[in-house]
Amino acid sequence: MHDTVRDWIRDARHIAVLTGAGMSAESGVPTFRDAQTGLWARFDPQDLATEAAYRADPQRVWDWYLYRRGLIGQVQANAGHLALADFSRRHPGRLTLITQNVDGLHQRAGQTGTLALHGNIADDSWLDAPRQCCQPGSIEDGHPPRCPVCGNLRRPAVVWFGEHLPPAALEAAEQAAKRCDLMLVVGTSGEVYPAAGLVFTAHQAGARVVMINPAATPLDGLAELCLRETAAVCLPALLA
Repeated sequence: MHDTVRDWIRDARHIAVLTGAGMSAESGVPTFRDAQTGLWARFDPQDLATEAAYRADPQRVWDWYLYRRGLIGQVQANAGHLALADFSRRHPGRLTLITQNVDGLHQRAGQTGTLALHGNIADDSWLDAPRQCCQPGSIEDGHPPRCPVCGNLRRPAVVWFGEHLPPAALEAAEQAAKRCDLMLVVGTSGEVYPAAGLVFTAHQAGARVVMINPAATPLDGLAELCLRETAAVCLPALLA
């Protein structure tokens, strides 16, 4: 099956790759719920990753994200991340990388133009629409940092429950799904929308879909092939 997919990769004019949490599993990135240990074990992540939770207790939510940033900062991109980045360097313009992950490992591996549908946990943004006084160079340190003039809070630049995906990234991802001849779906559960809907878009547009995941997913019925392997094992073999 590897040889078949390698042929499809060789012949494809444009490849879209959609990655989920399983992409980073071999790097040791804790999943959303795996991060709930020690001090944070008594909290439900869905009670922390919302705008309402942040407004109710900004310090608690900010410190939880600092903790998660610390966990992610200790891991490295794995062979799967590196294989994708290397392929993109060798074949500029042929691959669009779309990720549901906020860990930034694709970017750290050297993947340029990554479409991070759920943001990046290492980045901050303003909680409320920034005013003229909200300048990056004059942020007041704290838990969380804030504008020293109006008090506007900084927040993690990730998509919380109940929020829309970044419009520009989502539009670019949808366009990539419509124009690709091959979509590799790597380590995603297939249960989080609208990201999972990109697989339907690619399939309906006539692209071949290949699932790369040790476990079955609800999207497997759309795939021409399902490779029951992990990202770090499968992708280097396919993209070398």
